[in-house]
Amino acid sequence: MSKSLPLVLSGPIIRKSSATEVNLWLTTSERLEGHALIQWADNSLEFMITNLQCIQIGHHAWVYLLQCQADFPVNQALEYDIITQYGALSGLLPNALYSNESLFSFIIKDKADYVLHGSCRNPHYPSKDSLVIANQQLKTQALEERASLLMMSGDQIYADDVAGPMLMAIQQIIPQLELFEESLPDTAIPTSTSLYAHQHNLYQRDKLLPHYVDNTNFLSRWNLYKSRPIFSSSEHENHLITCAEFFVMYLLVWSPALWECVSLPASLPDPDNKLDKKWHACWKTEKIIIDQFVQGLNDVQQLFAHIPTYMIFDDHDITDDWNLTIGWENAVNGHPLAAQVIGNGLMGYFLCQGWGNNPEQFDDEFLDGFRQLFSDYTHDKHAQLIRQLTRFEQWHYSIHTTPKIVVLDTRTRRWRSESNTNKPSGLMDWEAMLDFQHELIGQEAIIIVSAAPIFGVKFIEALQKTMTMLGQPLVIDAENWMAHPGSANTLLSILTHPKTPQNFVILSGDVHYSFAYDIKLRHSKSSPDIYQITCSGFKNEFPNVLLRFCDFMDRVLYSPHSPLNWFTKRKNLLVTKRDPSVANNDKLINKSSIGELRLDEKGKPEQISILTAEGESISFLPKSSD
Repeated sequence: MSKSLPLVLSGPIIRKSSATEVNLWLTTSERLEGHALIQWADNSLEFMITNLQCIQIGHHAWVYLLQCQADFPVNQALEYDIITQYGALSGLLPNALYSNESLFSFIIKDKADYVLHGSCRNPHYPSKDSLVIANQQLKTQALEERASLLMMSGDQIYADDVAGPMLMAIQQIIPQLELFEESLPDTAIPTSTSLYAHQHNLYQRDKLLPHYVDNTNFLSRWNLYKSRPIFSSSEHENHLITCAEFFVMYLLVWSPALWECVSLPASLPDPDNKLDKKWHACWKTEKIIIDQFVQGLNDVQQLFAHIPTYMIFDDHDITDDWNLTIGWENAVNGHPLAAQVIGNGLMGYFLCQGWGNNPEQFDDEFLDGFRQLFSDYTHDKHAQLIRQLTRFEQWHYSIHTTPKIVVLDTRTRRWRSESNTNKPSGLMDWEAMLDFQHELIGQEAIIIVSAAPIFGVKFIEALQKTMTMLGQPLVIDAENWMAHPGSANTLLSILTHPKTPQNFVILSGDVHYSFAYDIKLRHSKSSPDIYQITCSGFKNEFPNVLLRFCDFMDRVLYSPHSPLNWFTKRKNLLVTKRDPSVANNDKLINKSSIGELRLDEKGKPEQISILTAEGESISFLPKSSD
């Protein structure tokens, strides 16, 4: 075992779990030999660790998904451990155990009657981390009181908005893990090593990232706005580029282990004095916040080790505005470096998120593409794997609890606009909609996970539509379900079809504020009950003054009897806003938090609430008439 590196770099994380399988994810600095142990009551099962359960991407970087298949009891206490040649995980990671444990405890529930959920966790956003408060609550609960699962509905990392200290930490870890050297299709940065040594590596990557010429709107025709960056985040000076950077960021935001191998100076190192003073000030601020973030990572590691956790990507896991328009996609596909950055983001997503959601979706041939990159790297193999990932159409999945949970891929199977390459794409295309509808057949109740809210704030959607008409959809993230007529009308038809479930719960994030709606079909005695519940972010918030203005204008302009409602695509639906249990008129709660949802036997919400990072519980009450 490496003398300087911990054996366990990140994990363990309980991933897909059911009565027939338990999947345990972890990353280690050495190849493991041994077995996973799962026990309950008087039963104990061992599952051998095999080479088919791991992917090596560095001399000291092994990604494991231990697939334990057997008949497991549901709604009963279980314990697990991983026994290796270096010792048991419970002994190697005593801080990942709860204080009263000798092994890791968890429970497999067949009912999704209590769900934790949320999205958007930005390590350098200046708030506390709500995953920390979630763990502090979880470890006080009896096993049978714990939530059935944790659903993370996007932006688990911010690949396009990386703090300077975080990027430096990532690049200190990469050589220690000896991750594979990557070829880049750019003469200025032909390899990953040359990128890390480049004068624009830190706080200046916007000078390295590609641009494209846009001739699709009237501003560009008058030479007022011709060249624009492909990577459109307003904070992309430290955008992740290489596969190694994406991968290591996951390790650093999920576990405290590798932070012991990092040394960050209090002041920004700038030997040639080439950076603006604002970046020196930015570093000092970010360094303080990152240090606070790291202090909470032991809680995050404990949380993931004790509750089944599911994930799906949103744009910031790859880059802001990912696949927003067909014009954006064409710009990426036309630039080799841009396409490789997107592919590297998908590689990191698969290794750290996608693999554990539903392992059956990925065969040995799929996994071998990853294994070959380290064992025998060539740029052609890298490009081939990226093509495979960008064409892959099985990122969505279902969790077969009661109610069934259907997790949507709203990023890679988009309904492209045929009239204008600069118009927002629909979040799912026709074929994806048919797949979704198939998942609803025979269900009395359903939980839908959509990264973006299906029913959002109408005033904000109106602003997005205005910017789209001006040819600037990227400026205000004109990305909502109602922005594309085809996908909007198809989705609403599915939700209101008489043969679909009578109870829909929609869990969303993305927007950096929280709210809850009750939705009914107007003029119908047999309307399904639809509940839109949005919790965002885990560690992120909306600009407060702007949100308060949008909240006020939405209540004024789009009250239930407002004629403006007839100009919206959901005009046949009655949307009622729930009142938060706070002493003001705000419907939108702007606090870093994690959502808590409790359902009754019919799949209807008994409790919709958020637990803020500060420890405050706020409920959304179904009594508003606004």
